[in-house]
Amino acid sequence: MTSYLFNPPVVQSLAIRGKTERFPINRLFFVGRNYHAHAVEMGKPVDKSVERPFYFTKSPQTLLASGSTVSYPPETQNFHFEMELVVAIGQAGFRVSQERAHELIYGYASGLDMTRRDLQLVARDKGRPWDLGKDVEHSSVCTEIVPMQGKIIDDAAIALEVNGVTQQSSNVNKLIWNIREVIADLSLFYHLQPGDLIYTGTPEGVNAVVPGDKISGRVDGVAEISLNIGQAE
Repeated sequence: MTSYLFNPPVVQSLAIRGKTERFPINRLFFVGRNYHAHAVEMGKPVDKSVERPFYFTKSPQTLLASGSTVSYPPETQNFHFEMELVVAIGQAGFRVSQERAHELIYGYASGLDMTRRDLQLVARDKGRPWDLGKDVEHSSVCTEIVPMQGKIIDDAAIALEVNGVTQQSSNVNKLIWNIREVIADLSLFYHLQPGDLIYTGTPEGVNAVVPGDKISGRVDGVAEISLNIGQAE
């Protein structure tokens, strides 16, 4: 038996709708600027004819269940929400074609990519990694996984409200790179594995929240998500 100096991190997992088993998390991938209107509002328009998708990752330890309360994070004055459709990978795949991309899908979830926007933009503009802005403790919020093996979602409303006021309202049919394209492209760089989650991007309307705010959102046909913003520690 291996002996450790201290207890290793627990395996992060999410509930699965209709099952007693939980979905163990392997890696968290995020697609950057995957809706045209959001890319424009961030000052970085995307030309799909000459660009490929780009990605960033977060530690699985940043995962937080929907319905939680998160402390307002340190060293930021501009904490943003980003509502996203999340793909849950259920089969291994490497260099997968778009035609076979659906075979890797176990299901979907609704997610929030919470972001220290001020730190992200400073890093972006200086050509530095985004880690301090994106890889934030308790910033990868996710609902239960909804099993939809082999299904491609290419048309579903996606929306988010803060304190009951709509901030984001769009449709996943506006993704620049759709689900098939994202899975196929990402599998050129990584051996995708069961337990990987892919946050597919956020539509326009991202904005800051403050302590006391209540976030609610949904992807139609998938799940509703909520998050409460607590006081700073």
